[in-house]
Amino acid sequence: MAQGNGRGLILAAPASGSGKTTLTLGILRALRQQGVDVRSAKSGPDYIDPRFHAAASGVACVNLDAWAMTPARLESLVQGPGHLLIEGAMGLFDGAPPHGKGATADLARHLNLPVVLIIDTARQSQSVAAVAMGFARHRPDVRVAAIILNQTGSDRHEKMLRAALAPTGLPVIGAVRRQAALVHPSRHLGLVQAEERPDLEPFLDRCAAIAADGIDLAALLALAAPLAARKMAPPLPPPAQKIAVARDTAFAFAYPHLLQDWRKMGAEISLFSPLADQAPPAGDLVFLPGGYPELHAGRLAGNHRFLDGLRSAAVRGRVYGECGGYMVLGDGLTDANGTSHRMAGLLRLHSSFARRELHLGYRHLRPRGGVWETPLSGHEFHYATTEHAQGNPLFDAANAEGDALPPMGLISGNVSGSFAHVIDRGEWPLAAPRHSDNTV
Repeated sequence: MAQGNGRGLILAAPASGSGKTTLTLGILRALRQQGVDVRSAKSGPDYIDPRFHAAASGVACVNLDAWAMTPARLESLVQGPGHLLIEGAMGLFDGAPPHGKGATADLARHLNLPVVLIIDTARQSQSVAAVAMGFARHRPDVRVAAIILNQTGSDRHEKMLRAALAPTGLPVIGAVRRQAALVHPSRHLGLVQAEERPDLEPFLDRCAAIAADGIDLAALLALAAPLAARKMAPPLPPPAQKIAVARDTAFAFAYPHLLQDWRKMGAEISLFSPLADQAPPAGDLVFLPGGYPELHAGRLAGNHRFLDGLRSAAVRGRVYGECGGYMVLGDGLTDANGTSHRMAGLLRLHSSFARRELHLGYRHLRPRGGVWETPLSGHEFHYATTEHAQGNPLFDAANAEGDALPPMGLISGNVSGSFAHVIDRGEWPLAAPRHSDNTV
């Protein structure tokens, strides 16, 4: 049995854009400055926020996905000492279609943790009570324990909000003034990555000062509930013994829990940087995670040690790419300006950002070959269009509702990839047989 002697709580909101991330970062950094043993987690398939969390707290942040992970997996990932703060995603009850499975509320139920609701009050006053009570009463298995008022306009505005909430019995443990200077720069997949912000440390310190000034941090920690010790979930086995993983700002989207699983099961993992024109270290498998290769396509096209090393790796072992990594394995990639760049040429694929098209959602995946052997749960989130793809598909695919989708990805010899990000083991929801003659 894992020994879980820590305590945890969830920071959620009625909707996206309520300021959850900024306040979470401020709370993490402020608690760290006070010497509190604090770590964090992020709900859902998010690669950007966890890197900011880690910078704020000094401790690696894990993803907790109530759609893609079993309760046992969730319980095993939260174990550890100190205080665990979990940042929710979207609105508290927002999840996958049709019924919202995987919402932050599901995490609260699975883990039996209280929710602190962060409400953006910039455009309301007394109506805040209806919002708070609606969320507190919506599901009896989810406990809203306290409120933080965000984007308050003045002392008078805060007084009105507190007076409206007083009859609800929900404690208000913080009120934060509007802070235009704390807006994150963003791009098409969300925030700019933590390592790309030269002002990251001053930014986090400003967030901490605001959180410490506006939030009763002692009251917040007092709300945390024990993290019960649970049996460890079975990990997803490593796809090879020696795995070279691309890691830089163009290939940053690898889930830490998967790499940790593989290390625990004896896999040897080495890192290399395609942007630095490093060839993959010798091994059994090269893994190109997702990221932003489209922003660096010209540079990658000229990095011959990387591309030649990738081609050599495909001869002596296997190569696998997800999303951005998948695109780099193709023949070419057209950037947002319409310029086409030659890529590794290991798959008959040409992707483009000249015409953007959103692809978003959870995916059930059943491998037809490649590096995976069991059904998987995954996620797709990108704006790339496929100009050309030819070959055998990597996955049979279905959406979160269990509806069949066209096959995903490509396999060519030792090389495979798709636009899906693998999250964990999964279950194939369809009874129909595999159609092995389908091609992309």
